[in-house]
Amino acid sequence: MRFDVFSLFPEVFLPYLEISILKRAIANGLVEVYTHNIRDWSTDKHHTTDDTPYGGGGGMVMKPEPVFAAVESVLGAPPSCPVIMLSPQGELFTQAIARELATYDHLALLSGRYEGFDERIREHLATRVLSIGDYVLTGGELPALIVMDAVARLQPGVLGDREATDDDSFAEDGLLEYPQWTKPAVFRGWSVPEVMQQGNLGEQLKWKRKQSLIRTFKWRPDLLEKANLGDKDRKFLDRYLEDSNSDDV
Repeated sequence: MRFDVFSLFPEVFLPYLEISILKRAIANGLVEVYTHNIRDWSTDKHHTTDDTPYGGGGGMVMKPEPVFAAVESVLGAPPSCPVIMLSPQGELFTQAIARELATYDHLALLSGRYEGFDERIREHLATRVLSIGDYVLTGGELPALIVMDAVARLQPGVLGDREATDDDSFAEDGLLEYPQWTKPAVFRGWSVPEVMQQGNLGEQLKWKRKQSLIRTFKWRPDLLEKANLGDKDRKFLDRYLEDSNSDDV
């Protein structure tokens, strides 16, 4: 899968891409990342990429000319792949969207700065606008890295275990992931649950499912409204609500 990232600070991406899983994915030819400095397409001697906003207000706005020129120079006109703009005003990025984007073989990411992009970039160049949360950062580079990471790890072969993403939080069932432990079985007097130390896979799967339901109910009850729940799940939650003080579930 190929990512083309457009930014005023492309050097931000390099350290993260040169370590761990994404580094191996790039080395193995599973993921390609190309970063482009929007400033390279500015035509004035000062390489200007921003200007004051019409109507007043604080801050500066990224100009349309260098952004359009950069994207169309690399991707063609119209662009040959989806162009994702990162903005606090965008659609909330979720695991479901990451799975959707992972079906493409090529994506472009637009990272803004200052007060954001000239609206004509959103209207006539971006094909989708995504936000990583209800807060504002100094730039779109970190959001672009987050989207890239979430999408890249879903590509076949990127993770060592091809089933590693099946039980992720926000996976296809929409629940939070169950708790995890590793050795030692006892640390500072805190023990791994007995069921997880035994070899009964069927009981472990049942226990994991219940823990996912409990954790989601406690921490993100909003997710249950859209979660893919079966009759057994709903009956368990009903019983859990009746006895919310029970830890033996």
